[in-house]
Amino acid sequence: MSTVYLETSFFSACVSTRTSDKSIGWRASSLEWWNTQRSAHELFISGEVVNELAAPDFPNSQPALEMLRGLRGLEITAEIRALAELLVAQKVMPAPAFSGDAMHVAIATFHRIQYILSWNVKHLANENKRTHLGVICLKLGLAPPLIVTPDML
Repeated sequence: MSTVYLETSFFSACVSTRTSDKSIGWRASSLEWWNTQRSAHELFISGEVVNELAAPDFPNSQPALEMLRGLRGLEITAEIRALAELLVAQKVMPAPAFSGDAMHVAIATFHRIQYILSWNVKHLANENKRTHLGVICLKLGLAPPLIVTPDML
């Protein structure tokens, strides 16, 4: 059974009420994955996902937070914070280091999660970022997670 870290944008897509074609497509793909594929994987989140979904300005926060029930949380350690700082310093991820994209990637990498499921195609699920992350992880003796969209997994 593969391990999957569910990044905030996945939950956001699931509960989105936006009406653009892209948003409707992402919502449909995410909900299909959630309903048909989640039982085939070990699913993980982190306190960073909870914090982002619980933010006062997050749209449809309550339904997104309800989706987290029963999911396993991953601990955030000093080593993870150091890795997040390095990812920002090496320009793999945008700042800030202690929240957002850098933290998601550092958490999943440190805990040896196989996949990060994300719709963040600008900073996470794009080939340039995956390649750069792989180079940094190789230097550190870590295995990078594969960052994918629901359509890819």
